[in-house]
Amino acid sequence: MIDVLFVALAFFAITGATSMLLYKSPIYAALGLLICVISIGGLFALLSASFMFMVQIIVYAGAIMTLLLFILMYLNIDEEDLPEEPNRNFLIGVGIAVMLPINALILDTIAKMPQADMSVVEEGFGGVKEIGVLLYNDWIIPLELISILILIAVIGSVVLAKKRKAKELN
Repeated sequence: MIDVLFVALAFFAITGATSMLLYKSPIYAALGLLICVISIGGLFALLSASFMFMVQIIVYAGAIMTLLLFILMYLNIDEEDLPEEPNRNFLIGVGIAVMLPINALILDTIAKMPQADMSVVEEGFGGVKEIGVLLYNDWIIPLELISILILIAVIGSVVLAKKRKAKELN
């Protein structure tokens, strides 16, 4: 049963990613991205990584996709507003032609690796508590540095927005 779920979720992830590339409408492309993100969340659930599953669904499929769709609808982009892309399908084909041998090489390398123990992981693997303990015990300095970096980015964006608003008023 897990194999069937894996194949179905992988199919939906690949289909969503492909539709994101092929649809010209930004709304349909964003919905393809949503299908891909939800499918990847399901793959995390199959791996018993409950924290990553929750983050994928709540943060990416929920908040970020809602924001992206809101912005796309707010901009109200028409078909004539989009740039002309005469070589679009050719470039997608070139990308596929370049990536297929690389993917085949990676799959061949993985197939030649020695088999690992694929038994069920211990209780609590990938849970919120275990990740929190790991972050605050072993990774506290990188975590705090990233939080300072995010704080600086937020302050910088507020300053830039205020400068832009001051220029528009003058």
